[in-house]
Amino acid sequence: MVAAQTTNPVSVPGAERTVTVPGGGRASVPGPAPSRVRRLGRALLPGPSAGANGAALYRRWWLPWLWTAPAVVCAVVFGVFPFLNTVLLSFTDAKPLGGAADFVGLSNYTRMLDDSDFWLATRNSVLYAVIVVPLMVLLPLMLAVLVEKNLPGIGFFRSAFYTPVLASSVVVGLSWQWLLADDGLINTWLEKAHLIRDAIPFLSDSWLILFSAMGLTLWKGLGWYMIFYLAALGNVPKELHEAASMDGAGTVRRFWHITVPGVRQAMMLVGTLTGIGSLRVFTEIYMLGSSTGGPGGADRTLPFYIRDVGLDPLTGNAGYGSAVSVALFALTLGLTLLAQRLTKEDES
Repeated sequence: MVAAQTTNPVSVPGAERTVTVPGGGRASVPGPAPSRVRRLGRALLPGPSAGANGAALYRRWWLPWLWTAPAVVCAVVFGVFPFLNTVLLSFTDAKPLGGAADFVGLSNYTRMLDDSDFWLATRNSVLYAVIVVPLMVLLPLMLAVLVEKNLPGIGFFRSAFYTPVLASSVVVGLSWQWLLADDGLINTWLEKAHLIRDAIPFLSDSWLILFSAMGLTLWKGLGWYMIFYLAALGNVPKELHEAASMDGAGTVRRFWHITVPGVRQAMMLVGTLTGIGSLRVFTEIYMLGSSTGGPGGADRTLPFYIRDVGLDPLTGNAGYGSAVSVALFALTLGLTLLAQRLTKEDES
């Protein structure tokens, strides 16, 4: 009987192969070194990775970067680059249609601080946010509480409240023009009911235009933020309401002491989103106040003012418009940071 002889194989880089040795045993011996093409294919194509388990066994290091690459490219092209370009333009006297632009330093920002129209637009934007944000935080919550219960036909009301969200802002603006015109539905109904003598100037008085635009924003956003609150209300324990009801707490008391604390995080989110949207409002003012932004431009918000001073092909100054855009960004960032700080203080 011949005994199996073993030798120390020479280690050669490459794949190993299994062979049968005398005596019926099997052993792994180094195989031929792989070619450069094979090594490159192993690095690029999915295949077994040493020390990996499960799905990660066939995952290469570059695959996560491959899946996130489209989102990163879109963020850079449509987000980071326009922002940096706007900041650079704010230090020049660039024209809307292009051409040579000279560096003017802080002249645009100095002009902005002395511009009464800029401060009027800032006042309108801040006033818009101060009035709309609290109402948009509370009204959708109350609406969500009303439609939360599973009653017969409640699905119809949920759909009806959400319908304005699906409508185009331009279509909604045209509908509100028809409602608020001097000979529109509201004034006609009020006159026939002998509640007013003359038509209410919803679309010609500067303050009424601003408040009407706020009403349009609220009406269109109620259904959207109602969905936020419906999701948050599902996480509020029903046992708390039952216990409070057994202790004699009424509907209003349970709302303020159980429902509101239970959806506080959603309220902070709605307040932040609404605040940012209020500072960026444009369509409502344009549709109700015409292309001038109300009589004499008295209802122009910051986005409206940016359009007028920065994008007019004849008299516009893209550099100055960019400076106002940077100011709007700083105002929006300050509001966002304030909301985050309030959220952290509430959590602590």
